[in-house]
Amino acid sequence: MTQIFDADGTVVPVTVIEAGPCAVLAARTADRDGYEAIQLGFLDKPRRLASRSVRGHVAKLDSKRSKQRSAAGIDPAPKADCEPKRFVRELRDESKAKVGQTVTVAAFEGCEAVDITGTTKGRGTAGVMKRHNFAGQRASHGVKKVHRHQGGTGMCQSPGRLFKGKKMAGRYGNERST
Repeated sequence: MTQIFDADGTVVPVTVIEAGPCAVLAARTADRDGYEAIQLGFLDKPRRLASRSVRGHVAKLDSKRSKQRSAAGIDPAPKADCEPKRFVRELRDESKAKVGQTVTVAAFEGCEAVDITGTTKGRGTAGVMKRHNFAGQRASHGVKKVHRHQGGTGMCQSPGRLFKGKKMAGRYGNERST
């Protein structure tokens, strides 16, 4: 995150998003695939790290199967003819982007806000103070070595168990968030 100053001097917190350029790798059509979508790729991947199937997805490779299909009269799906990509995602959208085009941040022109979904930082096994913002226990009188613990967790003989969803220590982060 960073901050931007308005004309009157107020500070506005903003998040900088890297959104492109993304190559259109494939187009899903209703007659061939049963639904409409486009497949976008982001960040080039070295060809030596890409498998043959991934390289064949973005560029034309000669293979026995492609020769058989062309002899049978089946036209192949168009290829983007670009480098393999690290991240490939499929979007169901109504824009008629052609295979091989590049989608840039200009696609968001006129948008005031966008929803971003990503993976949060993994923090490993964390206590209740870090994970759930508990206040902890007193720092001096009456507390023995449990200053950062949660305190009591359950009730009495009835119900005799913990309810699901009780806030406790555990793995924190490394989950999808919007």
